[in-house]
Amino acid sequence: MSDPDWLLAQAHPHRGALNNLPNRFAKHHSEREDDGWQLLVADSHPHTQVQQERVKTILSHNDSPDLPFHTTLNPYRGCEHGCIYCFARPSHAYWDLSPGLDFETRLIAKSNAVEVLKNTLQDPKYQVEPLALGANTDAYQPLESRLQTTRQLLEVLLDYRHPVGLVTKGALILRDLSLWQALAAQELASVRISLTTLDEDLRQRLEPRAATVSARLKVIERLSQAGVPVGVMLAPVIPALNEHELEQLLAAAANAGAKWAGYILLRLPLEVAPLFRDWLQQHYPQRAQHVMSLVQQSRDGKDYDARFGQRMRGQGKFAELLAQRFRLACKRYGLNEQAAPPLRTDLFQPPNQQFSLF
Repeated sequence: MSDPDWLLAQAHPHRGALNNLPNRFAKHHSEREDDGWQLLVADSHPHTQVQQERVKTILSHNDSPDLPFHTTLNPYRGCEHGCIYCFARPSHAYWDLSPGLDFETRLIAKSNAVEVLKNTLQDPKYQVEPLALGANTDAYQPLESRLQTTRQLLEVLLDYRHPVGLVTKGALILRDLSLWQALAAQELASVRISLTTLDEDLRQRLEPRAATVSARLKVIERLSQAGVPVGVMLAPVIPALNEHELEQLLAAAANAGAKWAGYILLRLPLEVAPLFRDWLQQHYPQRAQHVMSLVQQSRDGKDYDARFGQRMRGQGKFAELLAQRFRLACKRYGLNEQAAPPLRTDLFQPPNQQFSLF
């Protein structure tokens, strides 16, 4: 029996992935074989390891027409939330690590992130545009409570009066509520809270170390009351698993104070597909085939369709019905009645920059 199959028999408490499948760049990989003596013992509580990294650059850029932002700021690599569906898992392969358990247990912290950000913003050639904070990792994952890198980055952005947006499923954002409120008062901030389910049992299986459902709704309420523009992202919508909750999720978000909403159909790029399939077979074996059948119906017969314009929403009857349900529910609950106001870029100014009139 190969290692992935053996590990499939027992899920790791408070972890999402069931195994450490090889990354796509690995030239060699090993498999453990059961010789019948039952000596294989899995580490049922894999510990989180953190490696410090000094980076040369802190901003990443993309030209995807599917995304509302072009520049991202990521304080960490990997994410301890352990969401099994996370589209960012394959990025761990670039560090010779597995997109599986490694992605959620072997994290990389950018120790000089604040210094590099300041140097970047002070460059005379720098052109200001809204930054997406934590697009490839959740900026408010558990590690942030100890390292506080996200908080320090926010303080820099506030000092420089720089616009910033965030999507998170971490309740730790409320620790920095005063910073977000100060940014929002200058039209420099926008937040989206990621919601996937109102079912706490499903949430624990799907996103084992993320904030609870009630905590995320409380975050929306507190941000709204503080004057921070806040919306909700239903991401991902998983056919036959959480998609039936779409209307309930939007109602709960609107009731908590969200003004805008979006959704993303389940994405399974590269190594995410086998990880998700294993997870489905472990937690919902009787439903697994049906879930993947609907996914493939919406993905041109494959687990994933990476084409721009298709990858976020899918295509086909199921995807079309989902889009219609979303539009009607948003209208019913008063979401997306007006476009979210653009973040200001004209206020940007390095705090120690001196200007002369002569």
